Parts: sequence; C-alpha cells; structure tokens
Amino acid sequence: MARAYTAQESDLAAEGAETAADRPGAVDGRPARGGRGPGAWRRDWRRDWRGPGAWRRGWVVAALALLLCGVLALHARVPNAVGNLGSLVETFLPWAGLGVPLLGLCALLRRSLTALAALLLPAVVWFGMFGGLITDKTGDGGDLTVVTHNVDAGNPDPERTARDLAESGADVLALEELPARSTDLYRRTLAETHPFQAVEGTIGVFSKYPLRDTAPVDIKIGWTRALRTTVDAPRGEVAVFAAHLPSVRVKVAAGFTARERDDAAEQLGQAIAAEPLDRVVLLGDLNGTMNDRALAPVTAQMRSTQGAAGAGFGFSWPASFPMTRIDQIMVRGVEPVSSWTLPATGSDHLPLAASLTL
Repeated sequence: MARAYTAQESDLAAEGAETAADRPGAVDGRPARGGRGPGAWRRDWRRDWRGPGAWRRGWVVAALALLLCGVLALHARVPNAVGNLGSLVETFLPWAGLGVPLLGLCALLRRSLTALAALLLPAVVWFGMFGGLITDKTGDGGDLTVVTHNVDAGNPDPERTARDLAESGADVLALEELPARSTDLYRRTLAETHPFQAVEGTIGVFSKYPLRDTAPVDIKIGWTRALRTTVDAPRGEVAVFAAHLPSVRVKVAAGFTARERDDAAEQLGQAIAAEPLDRVVLLGDLNGTMNDRALAPVTAQMRSTQGAAGAGFGFSWPASFPMTRIDQIMVRGVEPVSSWTLPATGSDHLPLAASLTL
C-alpha cells in the first residue's frame, strides 16, 4: 500500500531532484552518471597546483633538470677518454639549452612545482654561459675587414663562390680547402679586388694590401694546411694566420675521432705563441668551437670576434642548416668592432666576416 508523503517530504524530494539536474553533465534535466562539467578540469588544475602533491610529483623531471645543469656547468669534466665524448658535447653545447623548455613542458604536464624549481638551475647556467652571445654587440667602423671561408673541395660552382667573396668587401680573405683544380680560378677571379695573394698547399690568403714573409706553418699532419703572413695594412702591420685543422668524425665504434685535430691545434697554438708581432689575426676552419677544450692551445691566447662583437651564435656549419661554429676568426692585440656571417655560397660552410680596429 503506497504511503502518502507529507508536505515537508515532498519539498525535500523536489529540492533534491533540482540539485541533481543542475549537476555537471546533466542532460535534459537528468544528471549524467559520472559526468563532469566544462569547468571541472580547471578546478582540478588549480587544486593540483595548490595541493601538497605539486611538490611530491615530477622527481624524474627534476633529476633530468639537475643532470642538464651538471652537463652545462661541468662540461669541461665530461671525460674525453672514451670517444672524445667531452669534445663532442662541447661542440654542440649551446643546443643543450633546448632541454630547458622541453623539461619545462614536462613539468607543466606533471603539474610539478619541484620540477619547475629544479629547472631554474640549468636556465640560469645556460644564460650565464651564452646569454651574452644573444645580445647584439656589433659596432660601426673599423680599420680592417677580414673574411674566412672553407670553399669546399667539392664545391660545384667555385667561380660563383670566388665572385661572392670578391664582392664581400673584405680587405683580407683566407680560403681553406682550396682544390688544386680550382686554385687558379680563385686567383684570377680575385686578382682585381685582391691583387696580393699567397697560397700554401690548400690554404690561401688574398689581400688588398701587400703581403710579405709568407711561410707555411707545420701542424704535423703530413701536408700544408696552415700558413702565416704579414699584411702591411694602412694602420700598421698585422700577422695573419690561416689554418684548416684536420676534420673530425662521429663513428659508432670510435666515437668522436679528433686526435689528429687535437695534435694539430697544439702545433698551431705554439706557432701563434711564438709570433713576435703584437697584432695577430687567426682565420680558418678549426673544426672545433670556442668551448672545445681541445682548442685551448689556441683559444687560451686569443679572442673570438663573434663573442666580443657579434650578434647571436654565428653558426657556420653546415651551410644548409648551421648548427655549430667550427670556423673561427680570432684576434690578439686587435679590437673587434663587429662580427657576422655572410650568405651561403656553393660551399657546405658559411663565410665569416669581422671588422677590426688596429
């Protein structure tokens, strides 16, 4: 037999039905089982960030952030004993900064305050190391404009490359990887703009100003890939070294094969250290970056024009998508005014340029 509801019970039942119908996910006045309203995820997001769980999650991401910080801050301690791993890391070290936004995205997805706090460390270290390269430090003027370019022995259009270099505005050009079959072509094409020329092996210096005391530099690799000459510039004489250090390779079994390059860098560093002139400019393809410890015999006594007066990293290789700066312009006793990369030629390297005050 049905029981009659009191007026109070009827009111309570109606209030309950109305509340259920208004719950998130209700359809046509009926609450959906397990339904969630459109604002539910926002409430969950805010609750996850405010709760203690935000500090308890994301330990793996935090550990990766600390590892990244260690690689950046202690890259010089990454051992070279196995496959020259340290030099390989240092060649592409600026790209380690990409790990910060990547891990930051992971931290946001994990809703982890711990991971975000840990990411501050590699971010600060990276900006401390490379932040100065991002800013534009280029100036105006200069007494001497120099250009270096690995013209590539397999260059399909050396004549075009020579014309581009002739029009670059350089006072002194250093060309590396000059093939025997194209050396005369470069000489002829550059003769009008750069009549003073010196070629030793696969290295050439082409100048608007007289050259003298030119001699090969023995970097102990069996053939000539470095030279030294004196440029009689209007503001005084300058010792110019042009060099192409041995190439390096990344091999699965052997790792980063750079021993010959490292030994040649030692020889080049000794030659520069023995240079009696106060003004010294080094132009060339060193197959290594300023961060690479193997180039310390050279980099310890010279300044990079890009670091001192450039804008950005000045990556030069590969020309199709530059990822590292293995071509260098370095100076001693000379003040860099500006430093930049030139447009691609037919080579797999980009040319580099710098304006100097003597």
